[in-house]
Amino acid sequence: MEDLPFRDRTQAGQLLSRKLVRYAECADVIVLALPRGGVPVGVEVAEALHAPLDVFLVRKLGAPGQEELAMGAIAAGGVRVLNDEVVRALGISPRVIDSVAVRESRELLRRDQLYRGRRLAPQVEGRTVILVDDGLATGSTMRAAIKALLQKRPNRIVVAVPVGAPPTCEELAGMVDEIVCYATPEPFYSVGFWYEDFSQATDEQIRAELQRAGKELAPVTP
Repeated sequence: MEDLPFRDRTQAGQLLSRKLVRYAECADVIVLALPRGGVPVGVEVAEALHAPLDVFLVRKLGAPGQEELAMGAIAAGGVRVLNDEVVRALGISPRVIDSVAVRESRELLRRDQLYRGRRLAPQVEGRTVILVDDGLATGSTMRAAIKALLQKRPNRIVVAVPVGAPPTCEELAGMVDEIVCYATPEPFYSVGFWYEDFSQATDEQIRAELQRAGKELAPVTP
């Protein structure tokens, strides 16, 4: 596609929002972004749709010695999704998986406290949730997010990403009400391959992005 590679996540979010215009000004829509990479994308989508924005915390379980390769993912509520193909291919034991999951659970809690503080998680029951990330490769983190989100009983789940591996987009389409992939290039290579600037945002930048979005927040606890 002529828009690839994206300049950065901000531009990717602006382009992605064009595919979601039918959700603009809908009172029941909320945009949930997967930190960290999904937040700059989600900011642009939420602004374009005039929808509230929040984060939905998921952590990838990196394979030992190949941390960028997802052997699975975890999400709030004790949700764990494994990439059985990777686990089998690398011969990863349940003990190793448990060890990585415990470590990433601590990071999940840390980020929840850092990004949300005393603010309550948004209520999504009966709402249309647009779940945003910066791309889909194996889809492990997004599968965990979907599984965790289903427990909260939204009315509709829409997965939206600027770029995704075609097989992953096809697989996830069967798990949600709609999937919107702005681009599905082949061969895919990796998510980062399709960005000129794929530098990772810091926690402080994510907090600033969330504040800038002017999102609709749940009440602060006493």
